[in-house]
Amino acid sequence: MSREAAERRVQALWRRGCEFLGVERALLAGAMSWVSERNLVSAMSNAGGFGVIACGSMAPDQLSAEITATAAMTDRPFGVNLITMHPQIDDLVQVCVDHGVGHVVLAGGIPAGTSIKALKDAGIKVLCFAPAPVLARRLVRSGVDALIIEGAEAGGHIGPVSTSVLAQEILPAVREVPIFVAGGIGRGEAVLSYLEMGAAGCQLGTRLVCATESIAHPNFKRAFIKANARDAVPTVQIDPRFPVIPVRALVNEGTRRFMETQRQVIERYNRGEVDQKAAQLEIEHFWAGALRRGVIDGDVENGSLMAGQSVGMVTREQPVREILDELTAQAIDALVARERNGAP
Repeated sequence: MSREAAERRVQALWRRGCEFLGVERALLAGAMSWVSERNLVSAMSNAGGFGVIACGSMAPDQLSAEITATAAMTDRPFGVNLITMHPQIDDLVQVCVDHGVGHVVLAGGIPAGTSIKALKDAGIKVLCFAPAPVLARRLVRSGVDALIIEGAEAGGHIGPVSTSVLAQEILPAVREVPIFVAGGIGRGEAVLSYLEMGAAGCQLGTRLVCATESIAHPNFKRAFIKANARDAVPTVQIDPRFPVIPVRALVNEGTRRFMETQRQVIERYNRGEVDQKAAQLEIEHFWAGALRRGVIDGDVENGSLMAGQSVGMVTREQPVREILDELTAQAIDALVARERNGAP
């Protein structure tokens, strides 16, 4: 296979995703709080991928300002990620409608039918995360336009199942809508493999943190560049009475203090010094503001360093376009090498 033929093959494989997103390469930027803002989002879209604003805990006026600022930096499509549990979710949906956003990713739980309907009635394409086949089918029935399946290798809040298993479970079973695969993707060969399994495209997060256009603090970026896959581990729950939502991040002093805080709080609960609700809140509030301390302030010892296991493939700071070019070239090279070696 010539390089030109391999390039055409890659284009054919992700054509469904490209047409759905309105882009040249079916590569989404995962919505990372404090990182996925106007600079990274516009750079991703300008490079032929699809940037996504991380709304996170933004108020409606803040989201409106961010959408306006992003639109001033790119004339290419980009989307917005909304957390379904946000107390002002209806107002945030309306902001997206008012701005004519083309795509909205609903994350953080099963979205309300009212949110899906409001977005679709406005002509906005809706993407949702599907952590299991049964939920994937349920979301399709509810009218979502595309799915994202994200495995436990991803950074931030994670589920229990690996990307490769989710892909094997869901890609053959759900064909009605485009599906994008995420979690642990750091090279073009992995992108190619999921495309050949039936994915419409892939989502990247950790791989983009050290982009030149990312506003992450230099200390935060250095931590990523120095880390390897084994350094990105989920937070640990030490007592089932006090559940901890797993968050994959680089281990630091904050991680160790979180473990000690859990132990101390549970000991106080066992002695009758605090009730269960107060103890649970104290554990949950430990990381409040920690991601901002890491990403923006550069406190890599006490802040949260959310990172996926692909962090070991982040070896230097690069412009977004260079990262996407590199991933695309790796996928094409893999196809050329396969034919050269006689593989089918």
